[in-house]
Amino acid sequence: MRGRHELRVESAHLRYDMTFLRNITVIQGDSATGKTTLVDMIREYQLNGSDTGISLVCDLPCRVLEGSTWEEQLSYIKDSIVFVDEGNRFVSSVDFARAVRSSSNYFVIVTREALDNLPYSVTEVYGIRSSGRYGRLEPVYHQMYRIYGDEVLRNGGDGLLITEDSNAGYDFFSAATSGADITCISAGGAGKIFALLQKLGTNVDATVVADGAAFGSQMGRIHQLMQRRSGIRLYLPESFEWIILASGILDDKEVRDILERPHDFIDSREFFSWERYFTSLLVNKTDGTWMQYSKTRLNPVYLQGATKSRILSILPPTVREALDAGC
Repeated sequence: MRGRHELRVESAHLRYDMTFLRNITVIQGDSATGKTTLVDMIREYQLNGSDTGISLVCDLPCRVLEGSTWEEQLSYIKDSIVFVDEGNRFVSSVDFARAVRSSSNYFVIVTREALDNLPYSVTEVYGIRSSGRYGRLEPVYHQMYRIYGDEVLRNGGDGLLITEDSNAGYDFFSAATSGADITCISAGGAGKIFALLQKLGTNVDATVVADGAAFGSQMGRIHQLMQRRSGIRLYLPESFEWIILASGILDDKEVRDILERPHDFIDSREFFSWERYFTSLLVNKTDGTWMQYSKTRLNPVYLQGATKSRILSILPPTVREALDAGC
């Protein structure tokens, strides 16, 4: 399934307005913030319709998935928005992740846990903010997926740029920092970034570059660490491949259209996360050309002259200035 889908669910005393763009949306928050009330209203409407006094407006069916028979329930649900309330332990299982991967549905999961088996975006982690009788989704990490404020990466011996993995993205940033007073290292995977930051201690300035499209499960504990340590900054684009595509070096109208409205092009049943889609798109668009892209090892053309400069131009100013020092 793909596309932008809006939901309004309303009773005599409460209304929720929501918009969903991706296959996985996570709703977090403390008790008494309206999360369970939302799921309860959808469940009631699913069972008894408008007789409940609840109005539900959406272009797709909305369903609640719960209990030990969740697999059987899900086998009958197609092209719908599926809500899962907290307390359903299956959401953290490999079996559930496998089911989501092959599903034609969008999933809205209420949980305070980090769901490490699911590649959900840092931009799709929400809390519910209520104003009187109205409730709406508010991004929890709204300002955490880009470099924020006026902080800069110091050109000191303790300056670090940490990439998520050791593939093409690392190749690019490692080359870009060559010769500067900044060290570029790989964490060896998104799940290892938190442990690495802890190991580095409190006196190290570090900028983390990772794939925001699948970083949602890591943000909770890293956000908490950032509250205690001022030297950590994040740059979380959709992926390194997204950076290349957004730089415009391909000069491709279809790519521009996709970047403007990715939700209209990315089929969640085919691509578990947007990161995988952008990798596939870049590989296909450059296949057989001098710019042929490989995720495992960066084509040297992306490190040359105007091509490199165009890619660097997409980065936030604080990151770009630090990297420019090494060019």
